[in-house]
Amino acid sequence: MAATTETPFTGASAKGPFTTTPSATDPYTYQVGFGNRFATEALPQALPQGCNTPQKCKYDLFSEQLNGTPFISPRASLLHAWFYRIRPSVAHKPFKKMPKNPDLEATFSPLNPNVDFTPQDLGWSKFELPQKSESVDFVQGLKTIAGHGDPTLKEGIAVHVYLANTPMRKKSFCNNDGDMLILPQEGRLDIQTEFGKMMVRPGELVVIQAGIRFTVGLPDGVGRGYIQEIYGAHYELPELGPIGSNGMALPRDFEIPVASFDVDQSTWEMVVKLTGELFVYEQNHTPYDVVAWHGNYAPYKYAMEKFISSATVDRDQSDPSIYCVLTAKSKIPGVSLSDFLVFTPKWCVTRNTFRPPYYHRNVATELMGMMYGQWAGSATQLEPGGLTYEPSYMPHGESYSRWKEATTVELQPQRIGEGAMAFMMHISAHTGLTKFALERSGTLQPIPEDTWDGFHASFLDHLKQAKSDLESCK
Repeated sequence: MAATTETPFTGASAKGPFTTTPSATDPYTYQVGFGNRFATEALPQALPQGCNTPQKCKYDLFSEQLNGTPFISPRASLLHAWFYRIRPSVAHKPFKKMPKNPDLEATFSPLNPNVDFTPQDLGWSKFELPQKSESVDFVQGLKTIAGHGDPTLKEGIAVHVYLANTPMRKKSFCNNDGDMLILPQEGRLDIQTEFGKMMVRPGELVVIQAGIRFTVGLPDGVGRGYIQEIYGAHYELPELGPIGSNGMALPRDFEIPVASFDVDQSTWEMVVKLTGELFVYEQNHTPYDVVAWHGNYAPYKYAMEKFISSATVDRDQSDPSIYCVLTAKSKIPGVSLSDFLVFTPKWCVTRNTFRPPYYHRNVATELMGMMYGQWAGSATQLEPGGLTYEPSYMPHGESYSRWKEATTVELQPQRIGEGAMAFMMHISAHTGLTKFALERSGTLQPIPEDTWDGFHASFLDHLKQAKSDLESCK
């Protein structure tokens, strides 16, 4: 019987670039890669070849550019995208100024009567969703908690929560003040953008840059979450330094929408935020008519469970900066505007180490929130949907009972944070709090008088030994 000759496995090629697979909770497909230049088309050959503005685009589409950085920025920092759309964005009615939203702020100066600066650490319980009798969409449910700087100076940050129970219908939002990092805590967000569609669940973050139009649906009926908005900068991946090529948030885990368009000639309401004020205009067509696009200025999402934690494996503690997912640069060289950190389950195996967070006075302001689970800290009341605030240079740390336990317990390898996810906004400047946060939120926790009572200076129990040791040094 003749021996079987195996055919060599040659010539196998990919049919196209990698895209994600839809799931039961996310019906959409995504391209992957942080900072990549993408090219995507919903109709074949809708993208022109060899130029951006041909005399006549296929299907008589309009070419339109969106710039996220000035034209003459260094090539390495240039951010822009080209759209090929059914109608240009300029086709709309005149603007009208909307009534002032008293819970929305953009300028954080001591001169702003709606902002206070305090050295007192504070906490908020879960921010309450709107009553069922109310109808509040994402834009209407924006509430500013804290911030610093001013969008007109292209420097600063604003921290908001959103509390909504109604999807945006025939309504689009465009934030001209800065890039928004949005963190759902309860309820998925079904986000339609000019670049395509994204479904974002609790445990994921989504970044929608300045100037991009989007609409938020609520497939689970409600939406509560956090927003970190940055002025004059864009989010970047932190440098890896001695960690090397791999670790932290992997670039390939960031997901970017593919082109998707609607044909809709009904009336749409377009809301624009500028210096914290809201403006509105109407247009007789959907803003989501982009048939194809290419570029590197595009929204993206990231599943924070994928973050690769690094920590010491023998003794001592690392600073929390090792949990940085995204960072934004300030105008001061070497100083970030804000670092966004995430705390996910991990192993703690250190020996001869005080394992809880060490006592600390930080130049940065720390704002912490929680997606789900239970916070292990002993001196703060952090719950999912709430916030804590540790102002710049003010001391914070664990309770005396936690210190006593941590300094006497037998150390064993320990899994910590199981079933929980928390985050920190590590903000470099003094951060003001809004009147909404301090007076109208209804969730500001009372300041306990006795949190730090009962701290025993155990050194005083060793005065005799200390005196003896000093005598022996003579």
